[in-house]
Amino acid sequence: MTTYVWDYLREYETERDDIHDAIETVLRSGQLVLGASGRGFEEEFAAYHGVGHAVGVDNGTNAIKLGLQAISVGPGDEVITVSNTAAPTVVAIDSMGATPVFVDVHPDTYLMDIEQVAAAVTPRTKCLLPVHLYGQCVDMTALQAVADAHGLLVFEDCAQAHGARRDGQLAGTWGAAAGFSFYPTKVLGAYGDGGAVITSDPKVDAGLRRLRYYGMAERYYVVQTPGHNSRLDELHAEILRRKLRRLDAYVEGRRAVARRYAEGLADTDLVLPSIAPGNDHVYYVYVVRHPRRDAVIEALKSYDISLNISYPWPVHTMTGFSHLGYAKGSLPVTETAADEIFSLPMYPSLDPAVQDKVIGALHDVLATL
Repeated sequence: MTTYVWDYLREYETERDDIHDAIETVLRSGQLVLGASGRGFEEEFAAYHGVGHAVGVDNGTNAIKLGLQAISVGPGDEVITVSNTAAPTVVAIDSMGATPVFVDVHPDTYLMDIEQVAAAVTPRTKCLLPVHLYGQCVDMTALQAVADAHGLLVFEDCAQAHGARRDGQLAGTWGAAAGFSFYPTKVLGAYGDGGAVITSDPKVDAGLRRLRYYGMAERYYVVQTPGHNSRLDELHAEILRRKLRRLDAYVEGRRAVARRYAEGLADTDLVLPSIAPGNDHVYYVYVVRHPRRDAVIEALKSYDISLNISYPWPVHTMTGFSHLGYAKGSLPVTETAADEIFSLPMYPSLDPAVQDKVIGALHDVLATL
């Protein structure tokens, strides 16, 4: 049987009764959109983060898109972010008519290099968009200092950082707002697409609720500001509501898997994940590094192990963003990392025997390179 980077079936068997009960609860409720399950999840997700508001939307990309629109980022504005991220981060910025501006990342954590941010600020800069990548947080104290010095907004991309903390503070609770994805692979994942935006600003909350519902403040009333159709449906909301109660357990499961990798691979020449000071890593993915990455991945196929690369193509090198004008070599740390990083299987229900198989195969393969 092939081993993949992610699998949900073992977890599903454990949680099957609760998931089916969640579905039955919604189907018997008489309301499939914007009902009690959605409201309940929003309240509980906001409470988990200690913020005033959470607004469910249909996916993580729209969480960023609508979140930026709700804090008044739009055409002509510049948003400083990173190229070492999933493309949807940048797609969302571009879809608002704003211009993504990239800074490079740290070579050890692959997170935004805060020291480069101030130099990237121009009169058009409106927002800083840190990506809490792979499961740990950007240095938000330093980034917020840059934002305050230049009068800028901060919007956090938390798609990979549910439950992650820096200096004890949860990801998503520093900026004006923060976007989350509930894609199935996430630390808190649905059984399909889903997303949310959290904020402590009631005006941002009200704006988000209009934007996700065509621009209407109430159902079937007059559009106040043209919006979108971007609602989190009740089935996913109720499933997420149940799974939210297990989020901390999911995180602990991922950390246990990470500890086994750290112990089992310590004597290899793989570069293992580095945790930034003050960070509590949740290991959305377990990213390692090797100069012969492609050869390692290819050799592991003979062991029925199929691995991912997060991410093989930096966003600034993609043809869809060639109009931004970034030449090859403009973000050297990001580009070098993209040639060497890859992800090992990581999910809380990963069978220790399967993990041992991966560790053993890596020892075999690395010994031959």
